[in-house]
Amino acid sequence: MLNVNSEIGTLRKVIIHKPDDGIARISPKKAEELLFDDIVYLPQMREEHDVFRRVLQHLIGKENVLDTLRLIEEGFEASPDIKEELIDKIVDYEELPVSVKPFFMTLDHKSLTKLLITGYYQDEDHIYFDPIPNFIFTRDIAVVIKDHIIITKAAKSARYRENLLTRFIFYAHPLFKGLNEQGKIINLNHLDRFPPSKKGEVVSLEGGDVMMLNDDFVLIGCSERTTDYAIKCVKDVLFAKGLISNVAQINIPSDRTCMHIDTLFTMIDHNDLVCFKPTVFDGVSSNVKVFRKNGAEIVYDSVKNFLIHEINPKINFIFTGEGVTPYQEREQWTDGCNLVAVRPGVALTYDRNPKTEQSLINAGYTIIHARELLDKISEGRIDPATIEKTIITLPSNELSRARGGSHCMTCPIVRDTI
Repeated sequence: MLNVNSEIGTLRKVIIHKPDDGIARISPKKAEELLFDDIVYLPQMREEHDVFRRVLQHLIGKENVLDTLRLIEEGFEASPDIKEELIDKIVDYEELPVSVKPFFMTLDHKSLTKLLITGYYQDEDHIYFDPIPNFIFTRDIAVVIKDHIIITKAAKSARYRENLLTRFIFYAHPLFKGLNEQGKIINLNHLDRFPPSKKGEVVSLEGGDVMMLNDDFVLIGCSERTTDYAIKCVKDVLFAKGLISNVAQINIPSDRTCMHIDTLFTMIDHNDLVCFKPTVFDGVSSNVKVFRKNGAEIVYDSVKNFLIHEINPKINFIFTGEGVTPYQEREQWTDGCNLVAVRPGVALTYDRNPKTEQSLINAGYTIIHARELLDKISEGRIDPATIEKTIITLPSNELSRARGGSHCMTCPIVRDTI
């Protein structure tokens, strides 16, 4: 049931994660350790995420917007043996006494899911372990390449429990039944298959650094969170499985402002790419190395030249912040480049980047705020199936403070083939 061969094919099924109670426990001291940039106001963050969810539901169908909590709960019901294995791994990783395992096993599925995500059991007012606030960025947990899925491996230990829960979903939930037996799960956490290199290099790769642009090309960013060695390992597997003909390694600065390649560019239509001009267009501190399945290699001095020569000579670069300092730097920081396409020419982004909005208008797009869109849909004034060449802007006062946009908050698992 997996199918993704582009960034823009009509979205049919996606995984998201509603901001959970654990986010409300993050203190200023803990924020840096947990890789969360700010102290957010959870009620408003939830309300903004709910708008995002409702827009997705109207555009692709309520039943096709899957939430991690529900997937985990249903996985517990369907696979009690894998449930016990998950509890064992989390108890061991969090260094809890083994005596807590029987208690965890007695909890109903909803309570257990909430505890394993938030680290807190409300009935006893007991904090068992830290929250995992970055779980809202489901793009990072897994990547679908055609009919296979890569379960990623985060660079930082703060995200390790996210990884355990992700592995549980794809091995235990009935929706993904048979994938493992068919060899369609590429689990980067399998140390026998993805061991450290002879020089001690480890596999570290996050989904925000992976883009499936077409049948022939996968882009992988070598960044703060994804290592050169991990790219080599994934490249070898994709070639061996015959899934792809080319892997492009996008080398970007190892810097918080450009943590993943989707903070620097995203595709929103066949010819349209929203991007940060200094890094993508001007080639500042970036280059691209293309690996061919036949063993050939070629290097481009900028992402722009790579995209024009390898992907689409007609590509239209739409600059965040209109490509002008200081606006481009401000709006790249607030995820002006980080859009998710729900179909060709229809994409979601945050509502706090006015200069980028003007760039999109100049490129022929209509801008509509998500709240206005939802009102017009409920009034019957807009049929969501007929929306074209439109950018839907999401409320983002609190969501944006977590440093991740709509692309980060979605894990597409089914798109129409392009």
